[in-house]
Amino acid sequence: MKVSTKGRYAIRLLLDLAEHQHDGFIPLKDIAARQGISKQYLEHIVTLLNTSNLLRGSRGKRGGYMLTRKPAEYSIGEILRATEGDLVPVACLEDTTNRCERAPSCKTLAMWQGLRNVTNDYLDSVTLQDLLDQHCEQGVIDYII
Repeated sequence: MKVSTKGRYAIRLLLDLAEHQHDGFIPLKDIAARQGISKQYLEHIVTLLNTSNLLRGSRGKRGGYMLTRKPAEYSIGEILRATEGDLVPVACLEDTTNRCERAPSCKTLAMWQGLRNVTNDYLDSVTLQDLLDQHCEQGVIDYII
């Protein structure tokens, strides 16, 4: 499994919103500038995140985006699934029912299922708040006056 820029940028976008959660709706141009990501690319990602109910937007002069929940309630797994789709290491695990004709005799299927489970369990155990806390613990605190 390789996470694309779409998934990585979605996490950065939501982390930025989490860091500024008390500032109300945050304009996408501000996030783009802080994160060094094109506004147009973020617009595509915002559509996916909005559809998945991970953020909400507001139009107008004071418009922008904000989180729909607390940062501790967002798992990295759910964010990546919203942007990347299922987090499976091999194609035969993409469907609920494994349609591979070799599945009944496959000697590697259990290993791939185990990898999928470990990956999903780990990513579901990490939250946006965990990433923010870890960053602060490392002494990288950015004070803006």
